[in-house]
Amino acid sequence: MSRVFTVSRSIEVEESPQVVYAAVSRPEDMGRWSPENRGTMGDVPVGPAERGTTFVGRNKRGRFRWVTLCTVTAADPGRRFAFRVHRIGVRRPRLRGPIATWEYRFEPTGNGTRVTETWTDDRRAWPALAAQVFDRIVTPGQTFADFQTRNIERTLQNLKNALESTERNEST
Repeated sequence: MSRVFTVSRSIEVEESPQVVYAAVSRPEDMGRWSPENRGTMGDVPVGPAERGTTFVGRNKRGRFRWVTLCTVTAADPGRRFAFRVHRIGVRRPRLRGPIATWEYRFEPTGNGTRVTETWTDDRRAWPALAAQVFDRIVTPGQTFADFQTRNIERTLQNLKNALESTERNEST
């Protein structure tokens, strides 16, 4: 079986691209939607992150916890937000190397915004067998692509629920 390096899913949110972008582009808030990310640690600017901003993401999967150093690579309000993960560690992100890229695209629709979340496995230099063994150990018997597909679906649904719930609460 060949390795899948990119997975992507979309959902429609009944909010404007600007509102959805503003929510997604605050790395400290990602823990509100993601089943694995727990937000950030350290100094993170308040509000939407700009291109070049770095942040340390906190993550948890079962009993395992780790941190990642990330850099925002795209910050186009209402259109696209992306960051790459390039360091990882247990308490501090020490191990350097290409790990992953996360991207969010926002398209206006008749009822709001189509949000597309994409994960790209940047571990291209890893031999396929090494990646397959590692992936099955750290993603309960799955490939990273399968695991991330489920995480993306949950993240997008949680984002939709949160933003539409806020919208409904503000209109009543």
